[in-house]
Amino acid sequence: MSQLKPANYYEFLQISPNAEPATIHRVFQFLAVRLHPDNPDTGNAEQFILLKQAYDVLSDPVLRAEYDVACEEGLQEPDPISATVDFMDNLDGELNRRSAVLALLYIRRRSFPDAPEVSLFEIETRMGFPRDYLEFTIWYLHKKGYISRADNAEFTLTADGVDFVETQRVSISVLNKLLTSGSATNPSETPTPVETRQADRNVQPFPTPALPPSDRRVRSDRRKRA
Repeated sequence: MSQLKPANYYEFLQISPNAEPATIHRVFQFLAVRLHPDNPDTGNAEQFILLKQAYDVLSDPVLRAEYDVACEEGLQEPDPISATVDFMDNLDGELNRRSAVLALLYIRRRSFPDAPEVSLFEIETRMGFPRDYLEFTIWYLHKKGYISRADNAEFTLTADGVDFVETQRVSISVLNKLLTSGSATNPSETPTPVETRQADRNVQPFPTPALPPSDRRVRSDRRKRA
């Protein structure tokens, strides 16, 4: 999924890079009313999406700090995870989406223990995958107790989630790839190497969703041809 992006968030909001959070919020409210698609006179759907993206970054202290560093160093955002990991396959795609979300939250908790929250917008952006297709993934991980969700729709990895990641990373190739290669990090994040723990041997990899008989026959035929 391609992300619309203004050349500079501060220029787009027409504010100073040193603007206070209250100023950012006030400007956002003003422009939101003006650019909202429901406004018959000045509404602009594309500009409204850009506005929301800029506000989500600049209103979050951690994301804003990362953005400021990237601007100063002239860094470009890394390719989304979807560029190297298949999220679309009917079966493996869902398992890969779970691994990507857990990797993102794990790296954030290890890198920023005092601010481990990750917004749905950031998950969507890092994965390069529409949030509409992440609802089942988020629901599953939340029900399993691996992640928690705050009222502001920000997610954090739970202790059970940490245990799962650290004990199962070796058995889940995509999870191990994301944690080892750093594909789930920003340039400003440096994940700490993880040692596989054997503390909880009862933790099992994601259960593989059952395929209907017709899909099993198709996959079997594919393997024979290969």
